[in-house]
Amino acid sequence: MTRYSAAGMHASRLGVFRARDMVMAGYSREYLRRLVTHEQVRQLGRGLYAAADFDGDQNQSLIEAAMRVPRGVVCLVSALQFHGIGTQAPHQIWLALPRGSNLPRGMTLPLRFALFSGSAYSFGVEEHALTGGTVRIYSPAKTVADCFKYRQKYGLDVAIEALREGWREKKFTMKELSAAAAVCRVSRIMQPYLEMLT
Repeated sequence: MTRYSAAGMHASRLGVFRARDMVMAGYSREYLRRLVTHEQVRQLGRGLYAAADFDGDQNQSLIEAAMRVPRGVVCLVSALQFHGIGTQAPHQIWLALPRGSNLPRGMTLPLRFALFSGSAYSFGVEEHALTGGTVRIYSPAKTVADCFKYRQKYGLDVAIEALREGWREKKFTMKELSAAAAVCRVSRIMQPYLEMLT
């Protein structure tokens, strides 16, 4: 097998990847350029590629977002949609970044950012291995607590719907929900709605 063929097979295994992922695997950028020229790899954006045989799925845009913004964590209504909670269908991908981060510019993906500080950023992060890559997403309990925290932006009805549906579908326990509410500092706000569940 030629080195070029091996590069093509590696790109196929990666699915969606950055140029540096190929370089770190020992394949020069010249191989990547040739793979694009021969339509074995397609360029999704600056420094971001996908194997030609990669179909992706409904989560492909999340994978692309994770590749472009490695510190980002899928949050709020985008996380609700991923976990199958509620009826929200966001037109943008919501990513949390640590407070003080410089927001990425020049993105072709429809991204929106929320800046979280300290434990509100680090608490409840799950890693999900999807077709084409790994995505960091907040847990269902943390997502519901975040929706209460951001109720001014989305409306209290979105947060309440997420709480009721997530509880009915057993997406979280009361202990997980209480811990997330404490981290997000919305325990008092959520308390009356939690009492309605039990």
